[in-house]
Amino acid sequence: MSVDKASTQGHSHGAPLSGRRILHGVCGSIAAYKGAEVCRQLVKAGAEVQVVMTRAATRFVAPLTFQALSSHPVLVEMFPDDAGGAALTHITLARGADLVVVAPASADLIARAACGRADDLLACVLLATTAPVLLAPAMNPAMWAHPMTRENVERLSARAGHRIVGPAEGDTACGEEGPGRMVEPAAVLERAVALLSGG
Repeated sequence: MSVDKASTQGHSHGAPLSGRRILHGVCGSIAAYKGAEVCRQLVKAGAEVQVVMTRAATRFVAPLTFQALSSHPVLVEMFPDDAGGAALTHITLARGADLVVVAPASADLIARAACGRADDLLACVLLATTAPVLLAPAMNPAMWAHPMTRENVERLSARAGHRIVGPAEGDTACGEEGPGRMVEPAAVLERAVALLSGG
């Protein structure tokens, strides 16, 4: 996706994403609490952020948290009951974003995206968007090391052109140690800025 250079010039160092529209996907993972900090930092950097959560994600962090941080209603369902949300289809969301950031990205979401599934709102957005996509995986080390996960990540990188940041190595919530921790929110922000600056 081409970047309008005029829109990236003249911004202060504190607002490198000024004027940018970012769709922030949040998956079901204990790392969803880090996702809240990712959202906060994207907004602080000047971006307009629309959050889409999977149903599983709402079991870890309440949508109201992300609504407060982004100043926009959080979207979860493909077919919301309220009339206001119904107008925001997956196509509208996908086409309106300059960048899609999924942080945390669960093993389930990565697998569904790699297969081209469209079984929830976030998966539909990933299938419909032409914007760059940045995934920040977060899962158990054994899940990350599994051949199917490795294949899914490689497929998303090679065939869909998605960028992957992390995972980091260290202690995970399940008590195991190894690669699988979501990278720190600052690292996600850094990659997002780089992608929208042509990096």
